[in-house]
Parts: sequence; C-alpha cells; structure tokens
Amino acid sequence: GISSVPASIITGDLGVSPAAASYITGFALTLDPTNTFSTSTQVTGKVYASDYTPPTPGNLTTAISDMQAAFTDAAGRAANVTELGAGDISGMTIKRGVYKWSTGLLITTDVTLKGSATDVWIFEIAQDLTMASAAKIVLTGGAMPKNVFWQFSGAVTIDTTAHIEGVILAQTSIALQTGASIKGRLLAQAAVTLDTSSVSAL
Repeated sequence: GISSVPASIITGDLGVSPAAASYITGFALTLDPTNTFSTSTQVTGKVYASDYTPPTPGNLTTAISDMQAAFTDAAGRAANVTELGAGDISGMTIKRGVYKWSTGLLITTDVTLKGSATDVWIFEIAQDLTMASAAKIVLTGGAMPKNVFWQFSGAVTIDTTAHIEGVILAQTSIALQTGASIKGRLLAQAAVTLDTSSVSAL
C-alpha cells in the first residue's frame, strides 16, 4: 500500500496494484465520476487503484510488469565498479557507470553524481539503503535524475529532511521520513510510506 502523514506533496501520479484503493491511506481521496481515478489535495496528478473501472486495472498490471522488468534489467547489468566504499559512499563524487554491492548502502553525507545530461548511473544493491538525516544526492554537470537508477533487493529508508534523486526500484518497501524528498520515482513491490514528504516526478 501507500500511506501518507499529511501533508505530503506528490507532483505526479500515484497507484497501487493488485491492492484496492483502501490500501492508499492518509490522502483523503475523491473518486472521479468516471471511476477510473481519484484526486487528492496532496497529489498534483491522478491516483489509481486496481479496483477502479477499466482500463485502470489493466494499465496498472502493465505498470507492474514494466517495473519488474526494469528491476530485473538493472540487477543484471555488468558492474564497472564493485563494493565501492565497502557500502558507504558518504561524501563521494561518482561518475557514470554501473556500481554493485553485495551489502547494503549507507549515505550519511552528501553524494555528488557528476556527469552530462546523457550519462547514466545504475546502482545495484543486494540489501537495504540507509540515507541519514539531511544527506543529499546532488547532480552536477548537467546530470539528469531520469538517468539515475537505484535497484535495491531490500528496503529503502530516506531519513528526515534527506533528499535523493533518480528512480528507486525496491523489492520491498520505501520510507520517506519527516521532510524527506525525492526528485524522481518511487517504485516498490511492497509499500511506500511518506511522512510530510515531497515527491516530484520526472
């Protein structure tokens, strides 16, 4: 499901499947007359659930398949660098490439991704992400959040007021703590929890 402690702000769409709309909590949903989506004062976009009127259920099934395909593709990429920082990349400046860890990933201070608008970063993490309070992912040199992919086989925790950029593909859950934010997408196979957080879609 997807839960929010108001007032989280989502710029973009939100959806759950195969769960029903009742698994979206804390958003005060208003069902559209078409019954294909809802709206919320916390969402600049549309809210979708699998129990809404077609074509919504089919579209959500396709979205799930696409997410799973992206997760598998990212996990299978050959690494340019393995075990960078022994799982702690705090304070580093990282150039484009595929990075892989057999452990979790820890970020306690700002991390800079430096590259051009066409450079791509893929991070393959076998366990969890812990991003400490106020830590940030900073893009420089024209780097674009749409070209940054975080693939986690565990859970993701973005602590209070921390900021991350890119597409997060999590096999379990994603939690944004109080005041945390992302410029990108949150795609979880279990749950997304927001606590007065900000999500700005690509």
